[in-house]
Amino acid sequence: MTYAIAGVTGNTGRVVAETLLTQGKEVRVIVRDAAKGESWRARGAEVAVANLGDVGALSRALAGVAGAYLLVPPNLGAPRFRAYQEATGAALAAAAEQSRVPHVVFLSSVGAQHPSGTGPIAALHGVEKRLSALAATRCSFLRAAYFMENLAGSLGMLDQGILPSFTPASFAFDMIATVDIGRLAAQLLLEGTDKNQVVELGGPARSMRDAAEILSTITGKPVRVHEAPLDAMVPTLTGFGLSEELAQMYREMTDGLLRGLVAFEGGHRRVLGTTPLETVLKDLITRPK
Repeated sequence: MTYAIAGVTGNTGRVVAETLLTQGKEVRVIVRDAAKGESWRARGAEVAVANLGDVGALSRALAGVAGAYLLVPPNLGAPRFRAYQEATGAALAAAAEQSRVPHVVFLSSVGAQHPSGTGPIAALHGVEKRLSALAATRCSFLRAAYFMENLAGSLGMLDQGILPSFTPASFAFDMIATVDIGRLAAQLLLEGTDKNQVVELGGPARSMRDAAEILSTITGKPVRVHEAPLDAMVPTLTGFGLSEELAQMYREMTDGLLRGLVAFEGGHRRVLGTTPLETVLKDLITRPK
């Protein structure tokens, strides 16, 4: 049985493919550029070239596989971010329908049970609905918590002993390492499913104060959280080059997190990650720039 894996140039898809190859499974990686697939071919994977927004090419990439790992990759440079998300989600569903892939593991998000009020997560609600409606495909919706690796964007002032935050320092929320997402996705592919399912992947709730304390230990220097008001989020992010639309989405998502909207639905299979925040933060500050 062959498994098709998208996103292998990113954090989660790479781990899914590596996990399956290590277990001796047949893997078909989906890449936009054939050159990016050469290292995977050298490791024994089949390579399919397809843009995830190209229904025809993606349908061919999914043909004949036992299961596929799919996602809507971040594209922060998209001129209209929500339109990009919706178009990509529609293409994923159309390609899955045309190829009649029996099982899709889709990377969704905590809070995806809500159709609005969650910023960029709301588009994933729509993708879940599209995929759920497919007659020949069963789906495992992997609703992951906040990526620990996203904290990399908050480390720019670490040399000054400052960890900026748009949430209160003591506000704790589920975080997960991308390696745990990839490993669980690989496990779900191998398990298969006879019905659509939601799997919630989280971990012990951690706060920005926890992160600051860990960073203090790692660096040997005191690190404190600098709380910024939520209203400062949009001008701050647009100042860093994000579009107004995307900055507003991130503000809505953060507000949804604080209001309890961006939270696990409950009533589904619940899995806890095993990679500690300490491991991820150490990697983020020691990896080559």
